[in-house]
Amino acid sequence: MDSDIVSELDLALVHALQVRPRAPWTDLAPLLGVTPVTLARRWERLTTQGLAWVTAVPGPSFSYGGCTAFVFVRCAPAARQRLAGQVARLREAATVELVAAGAADLLVDVLTPDLAGMHRFVSEDLAALPDVLDMECVFATSLYAEGSRWRLGSLDASQLSLLGRTGTADGPGGAVFDPGPLDHVLLDALVRDGRTRLAELAALTGSSAATVRRRLGRLTASGIVAFRCDMAPAVSGLPVSVTFRGRAAASDVNRLHRTLATLPECRLLAAVTGSANVLATYWLRDVGSVQQRETSVCAQLPSLDVTDRVLGMHTVKRMGHLLDGEGRRVEICPIRPW
Repeated sequence: MDSDIVSELDLALVHALQVRPRAPWTDLAPLLGVTPVTLARRWERLTTQGLAWVTAVPGPSFSYGGCTAFVFVRCAPAARQRLAGQVARLREAATVELVAAGAADLLVDVLTPDLAGMHRFVSEDLAALPDVLDMECVFATSLYAEGSRWRLGSLDASQLSLLGRTGTADGPGGAVFDPGPLDHVLLDALVRDGRTRLAELAALTGSSAATVRRRLGRLTASGIVAFRCDMAPAVSGLPVSVTFRGRAAASDVNRLHRTLATLPECRLLAAVTGSANVLATYWLRDVGSVQQRETSVCAQLPSLDVTDRVLGMHTVKRMGHLLDGEGRRVEICPIRPW
């Protein structure tokens, strides 16, 4: 088999891991009709080639206690690649995208524990970079859709139903709590590889597998951490990223999750500060689909006035993972959202 070919089994495996990122191979094997060894081998190839990976990301509770912003950065044309590489090394910069020349040169998704941390990052760390000429920062006031909720669509309804029935949690869970030193070690390891086994995490933290299971269960149950499976365009089949900015009546903003987020290519949907109070990112098959998607978006929410279309040219970093020109993961630069 050609190592560069993504098979139907690979696509089904990635979709299954989008639903249950830490599922044991023994749970997924009957669902996909192969042996656990085959799945482990397939996943090893996908991750080694940078085609797919599982990572820990901020969970639902981050929406209440943390701060998310989208920063549109301007720089000199010759500095675009250099600046993108510098910004990607900053741990608060979760995602960095080079965009087509226009209103901005870079689009940076920023995650910080609080508003003060966001102010320090934007006004001190980011503004201090010599190539930065100008910035516009908008804050997410509501996040209706994000990457961990997007699905590849390779499994059928019966497989998804079975996948849900066989789900098991990593631990018993517990009340909301503040992560301690051991939890931060776990989080840093799981950002690098969200499928790190309990035994490896125990060895890393100097604790038992049972302790790691309990702590991880509390982290997930409290909403501090979630897991997601990301992939290169060779797997998604959607190489074009476009971010629409627009204005909607305040009375319509809360309808976003029932309208724009239902479109299958929606990766991100947020209500944001500023005169353009809606921001939505879609993954598409080609540039020609941008107009079609905008038409669909406006049909779903007629009061929306699209004010800008930001076309992504190269995602340099996605949620702490550095990507090459083909969108394959080549390195890890962990984010620091907790």
